[in-house]
Amino acid sequence: MFPSLEAKLKRFEELEQRLQDPLVLADVDLLLDIQREYGGLRKVAESVRRYHRLEGEIAAAREMRDAADDAETREYAQSELADLQSQFNLLQAELEDLATAGDSITRGGLIMEIRAGTGGDEAGIFAGDLFNMYSRYVESRGWKMELLDASPSEMGGFKDVTFSITGNGAYHELQFESGGHRVQRVPETESQGRIHTSAATVAVLPEASAVEINIRPEDIQVDTMRAGGPGGQKVNKTESAVRITHLATGIVVKCQDEKSQHKNKAKAMRVLCSRLLERKQQEAADQRAEARRTLIGSGDRSERIRTYNFPQSRVTDHRIGLTLYKLDQVMQGNLDELISALLEFDRQERLGGDNGIGTASPG
Repeated sequence: MFPSLEAKLKRFEELEQRLQDPLVLADVDLLLDIQREYGGLRKVAESVRRYHRLEGEIAAAREMRDAADDAETREYAQSELADLQSQFNLLQAELEDLATAGDSITRGGLIMEIRAGTGGDEAGIFAGDLFNMYSRYVESRGWKMELLDASPSEMGGFKDVTFSITGNGAYHELQFESGGHRVQRVPETESQGRIHTSAATVAVLPEASAVEINIRPEDIQVDTMRAGGPGGQKVNKTESAVRITHLATGIVVKCQDEKSQHKNKAKAMRVLCSRLLERKQQEAADQRAEARRTLIGSGDRSERIRTYNFPQSRVTDHRIGLTLYKLDQVMQGNLDELISALLEFDRQERLGGDNGIGTASPG
C-alpha cells in the first residue's frame, strides 16, 4: 500500500474525531478550517478504505474457494474472486494516480492573482481576458469564485485582480497556471493593424488553513486608508481599505473591494496566509532540490509559460511543447485539454516515465 495515502487516511480519521469535539463545534473559524481539510481528504480516505475492504473480501473468497468440497461451490467462489480481483486492480490504478498527484489532490481551494505586465493598456485588457477565461472555467466545473480585490485599468480589464476559487480538485487542476502569460494580437486602439505583444502574470496560491499558517497579531502591521479607484477617484469616503504587512517576511497585502473595513481585513488575511504557505512550500521544495518542479511547477511569475496568438488562433504552452489551434475556445474557458496535458505530464514525471505530448493538428 502507499504510505502517503495511509497517512492521509489517518489524518482524515483524526479530523472525524475532532468534528465531534464540542470545543471545535463552538469555534466557527476552526470548524470551517477542519471541515475544509476534511472535505479535501474524503476522496482519498474513502478509496483507501475500499482498498482495505477489498483486500479482506479477496482473502475470504480465496479461502472459500480453497476449502470448497464440491465443484459448484468452488466455481462460484472462483467467479467471485475474479470479480473482486478486477475491482481491486482498477482501484490500485486509481490509488497510484492519487499517490503520484501528491498533496495537491487533497487541497480544494486556491487564491489566484492576475497582474497586468508589459504592454500598457493592452496588458490590462489581457489581464481582464484571463480573468474572464478562468471565471468561465470555474463555472463549467461547478466551483465557487469570490472576488477578493481588484484594481481596474482605465481602458478596461485590470491592473491586478485577486480572487479565491473553491471546489473539489480546484487547486489540483489549476496549480500549473502560475507564470507569465503572453498575448500577441492587434489592439483595438491600433490604427495601423500592427500586432502587439503584451503580458500578464498569474500566481496560484494554495488556500491556507489556520492549522497550516498561524499568524499572531504581533506578526503583522495593519494600516487603513480610503479606497481609491481608476484615475484617482474615490470608491468611498471612509477608511475601508486595509493594508497588512507581515513583518518577518515583508509581504504586503492590500484589499479595498469591500465597503467594510472588517471584510477587507478578513480577505487580506486570507491572501497573506496563502502567500506565506506558498513561500513555505517553495522553501521545502528547494531544500529537497526537486529539479523536476522547474519543468512545469516552479510557479515563477517571471517565467513565460504560455502564449496566446490571436492572428493564428494559436495557444502554446512552452513548458510541455503543446500547441492548440483553438484559441477562441480556450478564451471561452475551455481549458480541459491544456490542463489535462499538464497534469499528465506531471504524472509521468513523478512516475519517471516518458510523455507523448506534442503539437495538435489545427481544427
